[in-house]
Amino acid sequence: MKKCFFLGLTLGVALLVLACGGCGYQIGYLTHPQLKTVAVAPVQNETVAYNLSSQVRNLLCERFMTDGSLKVVDEKQADCIVYARVTDVSFSEVSWAKDNDDRNNVYVPNEWNVTLTVEFSVVIPGHVEPLIKAKKVTGSADFETGPDQMIGRLNGIRQAAYKAAGNVVASFTEGW
Repeated sequence: MKKCFFLGLTLGVALLVLACGGCGYQIGYLTHPQLKTVAVAPVQNETVAYNLSSQVRNLLCERFMTDGSLKVVDEKQADCIVYARVTDVSFSEVSWAKDNDDRNNVYVPNEWNVTLTVEFSVVIPGHVEPLIKAKKVTGSADFETGPDQMIGRLNGIRQAAYKAAGNVVASFTEGW
């Protein structure tokens, strides 16, 4: 009885492995096989939000390193270079709370949403045509203002930039 169960289990596992092996599943990274390294060029900021250039560039490098598909190197040593520019930052109210002043029925926004739009392209040094033509991705995040509205706003922008950088990396490394 135990031999039949063990034989059936072994046969079932073997069939499962063979079936999955023939479905096109791949173990490993999905990047272009000829690309091993990437550089992130300085990011252009076309919005009124300050310090976005360095934040988005740092977060792009961080997301490439976290992904692990490509090694982040200097522009002179890179197989490809990512060029990015922040084109839009927009804010909208998510929820409102009653003001604690003596005024009646006065509501102020206490939770916001920020959406950050980044346009990027990928160029192989020495080639005229870009590997990936200009493509737009967005990242958004909800944040509360709290007592210091500027700190809440900056943290929200950073979270949205982190998500946008993740979308850039996913669009590039998984697009093959």
